[in-house]
Amino acid sequence: MKKTIGKPVLAVGPFHPLQEEIEFFQLTIDGEIVTDIDVRISYNHRGIEKISETLQYDQVPFLVSRICGICSASHPLAYVQAVEEMADITPPDRAMYIRTIINELERIHSHLLWVGLGGHFIGYDTVFMWAWKYREPVLELLEEITGNRNNYGNVKVGGCREDIKDEIIPRMLKELETVERKTDMLTNAILDDPVLHARLKGVGILTREDAIKCAVTGPTARGSGVDIDVRRDDPYAAYSDLDWKVIVQPEGDVFAKAVVRLLETFEAIKIIRQALNKLPGGPIAVEVKDIPAGEAVGHVEAPRGETFHYVRGDGGNTPVRHKVRAPSYVNVPSFAASCIGQSISDVTLTLASVDPCYSCTERIAVIDSDNKIVCDYNMLVKLSREKTQRIKEESGLEGITLKEE
Repeated sequence: MKKTIGKPVLAVGPFHPLQEEIEFFQLTIDGEIVTDIDVRISYNHRGIEKISETLQYDQVPFLVSRICGICSASHPLAYVQAVEEMADITPPDRAMYIRTIINELERIHSHLLWVGLGGHFIGYDTVFMWAWKYREPVLELLEEITGNRNNYGNVKVGGCREDIKDEIIPRMLKELETVERKTDMLTNAILDDPVLHARLKGVGILTREDAIKCAVTGPTARGSGVDIDVRRDDPYAAYSDLDWKVIVQPEGDVFAKAVVRLLETFEAIKIIRQALNKLPGGPIAVEVKDIPAGEAVGHVEAPRGETFHYVRGDGGNTPVRHKVRAPSYVNVPSFAASCIGQSISDVTLTLASVDPCYSCTERIAVIDSDNKIVCDYNMLVKLSREKTQRIKEESGLEGITLKEE
C-alpha cells in the first residue's frame, strides 16, 4: 500500500469482533473518511492442498469439504468434477440431480446465514433471529439426506454416497413451502424497511467497472450488475434441465448484495422443487477403478461465487497437485475499491457484505513484483519456528526445546 504521510492509520484485525476469522485491514483515514485500505489475507493456513496429495482420490472430498463449512458441498463437487473430467467419468442422472439438490439447499442455508449476520451487524437482531430460525429446517433436511448438517460428505468421484429416499420427498417439498413462505415474509420486511434503506443504500458501492477489474464473482459481482453464474454459463449437475434465472442488481451497494441473496434464495427453492419432482430413477454412482494420468479443472457456483479446483494426477491413486481458488480470494481485494471514500462506520459493514470466508484464501508463498517466490513453504516454517523461539526466550521459557518434524 502507498503510505500517506501525516495521515492516521486505523487497524481492523487481525482479531476483530466482526470478523469470524483472522485477517488484517489497515485503513488510512482523514477524519472519519477512509482514504486508502491495505488488505492482508492468508493469516490462516491449514495446508489443505498439500494434505490432498497424501490422500487417495476418494478421500479428498472429505478433506476439501472442511475448507469452508458453508461451502462444504461446493468444494467437493468442484474437486470431483475435475477428477471425473480427467478420467472421462459420467455420473448417473440421479446423482446429478442429488448433487443439484444438496448444493441448492446449501445455498439457502448460506444466504439466510448471511442475512441473519448482516442484521446482527447493524443492530437489527430481529432479522438475525428470523433468518436463522427459518434456516434451521434446511439444515435438518441436509442432515436427513447426508447424515450431517455441515460437511455433508455425500459427493464422490462417479456419483453420490447417499440417496434421497422417495418417501422423504413429500416432506421435503412441504418444508420448502414453509421456508419459502417465511423467507418471503422476511424479504418483504427487509425490503420495505425505510431504516434499512437509509442504512444500506449507497454504502460500499462497487461499480460494475471496478467489479470487472477486481474479477469478483458470485453475489458480489451480480450485485454490481455483472451477469455471471457458472450454473448457467457452464452448466454442471442437472442445472441445464431446470428452469431458473440469474438475479442481477445494478446498484453495487450493500443493499443490492442483500437483495441478490434474498432473491437467489427463492430461485434455489424453485430449483430444488423442480429437481425433486423430476428426480430420475436408477443408480447414484458408477464404479471407478483407476484414475489415469492427466489434469483438469472443475468449477462450481458456490454461495459466494465461482470455486475452482485444479487436479493433476500421474496414474497413481493420489493427486500429485491440487490447487484451490475460492471466491473470497477475488472478492476480498475488492474492498480497496468499495471502501475508499466511505466513513469508518460503513467499512466493516462493507467488508461483511461480500460474505468473506478468510480461511478459504490461504496461501503459502509470497511473490514479488517480478513473480519470483521470495517466501516458500519451507521459509514460512523456518520463520515460524524462529518467532516461536524468540517468544519463548522473551517469556523466560527458553529451556523448552522445539520439536523438529
